[in-house]
Amino acid sequence: MSIGANAKEAALAQSKPAFIAKMNISLAEAGETEYWLELLHESGYIDKTAFDSLYQDNKELLKMLTAIIKSTRESLKKSKKEAESNNK
Repeated sequence: MSIGANAKEAALAQSKPAFIAKMNISLAEAGETEYWLELLHESGYIDKTAFDSLYQDNKELLKMLTAIIKSTRESLKKSKKEAESNNK
C-alpha cells in the first residue's frame, strides 16, 4: 500500500505526464486497498465498524485521486492545444 508514497513522488514529478503516471499508480494502489479491506472484513480480521470507516475513507481517496488525474489530463490537453495554436 504505497498510495501516499506515490502521491508524494507525483508531487515532485518533473512533468505533467510523469505526475499523471504516479497518480495512476496511487489510484491502482487504492483499488488494491479496497480489495484487502474487503478480504479482512470477510475473514473476520476487522469488525464492521472498522471496515465501514476504512472503506469509506478509501472510497473518498479513490474519488479524489480520480478527480486529480482527470483535471490534470484536461489541463495537459489544454496546454497542448494552446502550444499548437501558438506554433501556427
